[in-house]
Amino acid sequence: MTQIKANGITIEYDSIGDGPETVLLIMGLGAQMTRWRASLREKIAQRGFRVIWFDNRDVGLSTHFDGAVAPEMAEIVAARRRGEKPDVPYTLHDMAADAAGLLDSLGIARAHIVGASMGGMIAQLVAAEHADHTLSLTSIMSNTGNPELPQATPEAMAVLTRRAPSPLEDEAGFLDHSVASQKVTGSPAYPFDEAELRVQLLADAKRAYSPAGFTRQMAAITATGDRRALLKTITAPTLVVHGAEDPLVPLPGGEDTALNIPGAELIILPGVGHDLPTALDDMLADAIARNAQKARATA
Repeated sequence: MTQIKANGITIEYDSIGDGPETVLLIMGLGAQMTRWRASLREKIAQRGFRVIWFDNRDVGLSTHFDGAVAPEMAEIVAARRRGEKPDVPYTLHDMAADAAGLLDSLGIARAHIVGASMGGMIAQLVAAEHADHTLSLTSIMSNTGNPELPQATPEAMAVLTRRAPSPLEDEAGFLDHSVASQKVTGSPAYPFDEAELRVQLLADAKRAYSPAGFTRQMAAITATGDRRALLKTITAPTLVVHGAEDPLVPLPGGEDTALNIPGAELIILPGVGHDLPTALDDMLADAIARNAQKARATA
């Protein structure tokens, strides 16, 4: 893994593959780049791409904004309702500029942009606001910020907002909490390997732990709000992938995303929640490659 300066911050990234085109993977809320599973990265690379993945700002080994304090979510929502700009450390627009800046710093003119959950929101904004950096867009288990969309189920919202014990003080409690959370948000048709997940969670916690960064990223999502007007300007070939059983970002969020991006293709995954089961690696890699081919056909 390597660090590089981009958009005024330090970004930790890694890459595999030597294909002529690049796929840029953008991870979701509070999640480190390590959550892009090696098998999925490798399968994408095997389809002829260079694959780059990175830590978003405020997570992992990229720049953390520890001196900045995000206001309460209620304050952010109230400010938006008053037509005011919320006073937050940064928004998703800044995070999209990080992704575009990373490509610039690496000397990559354009890439296929792929994002999951909050990463999908960021990827959408890269395609909308940095079209010159975008060959194609794949938005996975994300939404448009439309306030009329169904919210997360009460159980999933509790998972999102309930603070886990610190792994630095209560390792067992942290792991138990995180596994229980995955049971709520995961895929009913694709049970996860609990032992494997515990190993991943502990490794991530030892690599970096920043609950305050999670809060600031959540504030960025809330402050950015409805992105539909921008999505309508996207011209890159777009694929929207969404789990039919997603309790955190319900399926209408994916449907709304496809509806608001001209010409977008929607793939609905039966039995899938808010995760990317290993069993779907080949299907996802093939879908990303097919969407990339559309970009070549229209070039």
